[in-house]
Amino acid sequence: MPIARFILFSAAAFAVSLSPGFAGPCSDAIDTMQGRIDAKLEAKAAAGPTAKEGIAAGMSDQPTPRSMAAVEEKLGEISPQTVDAVGQAMARARAADSAGDKSACEQALADVERAIGP
Repeated sequence: MPIARFILFSAAAFAVSLSPGFAGPCSDAIDTMQGRIDAKLEAKAAAGPTAKEGIAAGMSDQPTPRSMAAVEEKLGEISPQTVDAVGQAMARARAADSAGDKSACEQALADVERAIGP
């Protein structure tokens, strides 16, 4: 798996995995959805095409999220919009869970479900 794709998926998984230290009304559902997201990302990374490393790839410590998203988009992998939509919906789910708003949490998780598909 190309390093850029691995870093992109790792960054996306990390961004959506940040959670509060206590359990709310839908913490289990959030954890389950996070597992589904991680599994989808791993499957996409394993099945997707590879890209040739660019000349400037070794000139910095790591690629930027923007440059990784551009490569993924060019390869036809997960779009940056999908990654953003999933990250935002998971953040809304966690915020609603922290506030004890089960209905808003479930709605945000439904948004994630629509974004990532079956």
